[in-house]
Amino acid sequence: MAKTSSPQETTSRVDPVTLTVIEKGLQQICSEMDLVHEKTSFSPVISEAFDRSNGIYGREDGRMIAQGELGLPIFLGVMQETTRSVLEERGPLDDGDVILINDPYRGGTHLMDVKMVRPFYYNGKLWCYLSNTGHWPDTGGMVPGGFNSTATEIHQEGLRIPPVKLVEKGVMDPEIVSLVLANIRVSEERIGDIKAQIAALNAGAKRLTGLLDRYGEDVVNEALVELEDRSERMMRANIETIPDGTYSATAYMDSDGVVNEPLEIKVKIDVRGGDISFDFSESSPPCMGPMNSVWATTLSSVYVAIKHIFPDVPMNAGCFRPIEVKRPKGTFLFAEYPRPVAGCAAEASQRIMEAVFLALSEAIPDKLFAAPAGTSGNISLGGVDPDTGQGYIMYYFSGGGYGGWWEGDGLTNGCSTIGISKSQPVEILEQRYPLLFDRYALREGSGGMGRFRGGFGVSYRVRLLRGEGTASFLMEHGRYGPPGILGGEAGAPNQITISQGGPPPRRNIFRREKATSSRLVTGSMSKHRVEVAMARPGSVQRKPVGQIWSRITIQNRETLQNDEGSTACPGSMSP
Repeated sequence: MAKTSSPQETTSRVDPVTLTVIEKGLQQICSEMDLVHEKTSFSPVISEAFDRSNGIYGREDGRMIAQGELGLPIFLGVMQETTRSVLEERGPLDDGDVILINDPYRGGTHLMDVKMVRPFYYNGKLWCYLSNTGHWPDTGGMVPGGFNSTATEIHQEGLRIPPVKLVEKGVMDPEIVSLVLANIRVSEERIGDIKAQIAALNAGAKRLTGLLDRYGEDVVNEALVELEDRSERMMRANIETIPDGTYSATAYMDSDGVVNEPLEIKVKIDVRGGDISFDFSESSPPCMGPMNSVWATTLSSVYVAIKHIFPDVPMNAGCFRPIEVKRPKGTFLFAEYPRPVAGCAAEASQRIMEAVFLALSEAIPDKLFAAPAGTSGNISLGGVDPDTGQGYIMYYFSGGGYGGWWEGDGLTNGCSTIGISKSQPVEILEQRYPLLFDRYALREGSGGMGRFRGGFGVSYRVRLLRGEGTASFLMEHGRYGPPGILGGEAGAPNQITISQGGPPPRRNIFRREKATSSRLVTGSMSKHRVEVAMARPGSVQRKPVGQIWSRITIQNRETLQNDEGSTACPGSMSP
């Protein structure tokens, strides 16, 4: 089939220099919002791990105008879906209003990603919306941190907030604040995160006013049209480098945390000229546990995967026009109320991307790497520090290796495919929480075999210094390592070891990637290892590999053993 031509280039009245200045100005506004959000947040996962995002969205339909480069990539498509959901449900908002929402089914991810949407008025008229999100360490629920691997409905995961007016005409509603803080742990910290998000939106409004004052509404509006058209043309040009055809692949999730059976993500990608479509309709049905993915997260995962493949395309609504993602209703990638979704943002999303990478590696192996680490290694630890009498909740994630690529070994200890940070600095965590990192190192030799191996993961061990705590894990690639491509070997699976009475493997070995409410006592230890490997296709050893290994060791009061391959549910910890 002949390639279709890209949309004809239109003539813009905005000169190229002004167009570029406006483009970079919009990007800078979003980045400044990110920085304000980062520097004023109380939670290390926001201020140090950058688990947040800020952007500017269209007044008619919530489409993305610009989004900060310093925010998490997974929010690339999520935030415009959140904004669109607020527009549809709340209708017109007054200047100075701020909507609070974390409902996954209304354009969200999991409950811990709490979003705010503010209308922006210029000269008395609604011009756009400013929206942001930040990962709160806790939003209530059965376990500290919200990563409950045994949840079977959304209400077990935490407080679900529909779009409510947190701020009305510039005045925060104390009753809404009280209601929210009364239902989450360590609430004295969350008020700081709430004010940080509002401050970021205010900073965006100030800078956007300055941009419009300088160039005028008409010029900026015309620039937005041209910028979106240019992004569309660039994306179509990149898609046209993929040979026409249909490509398919299957990625596997270990389990849903409740039923010990793997979940399949089956994708069929159809490329025709400058258009590309994705069909996940043959994936596994909705699952009982928390690994379901809501539509906004599924959609955003595809966008991020394409961004990894074609990183030079400027990100705005225009670049999404050539990309069609069919709604996979009836599968676990289109979660509907009350399905639990704690694992969608950090885990299911990366498996969706893995499926896309595997499928397109058939067509464009020179532009792809083997499967990356593919898990964020989520650990939440909550308790009370006996020295201060204050409660705490630590949310921790780690980096991992990337698969080898066409001309070299994979990246060692990179950030996850959905993030921009490998982790939080251990020094910050040791200052904030009663724990000590006894070890943090590269896990040498962890890359998969092939002509070009995968990058190394990390190995770390944490010791609880005071009191008791409750730990939960929600990870992936514990049963199946990240697969290789073109004959490359897969990576090793995760391993979680919980023990007490000395370093592992003396006893209490627990080799699963999901666990809920593990009780830790003073002197307990946690070790987490993540690895990825892959090799170059076309070599004598055609072994491009993408893998992750997570290894966690925690000394615990119970004696637990669940070796890989057993029939016990991953979410349980049966002897």
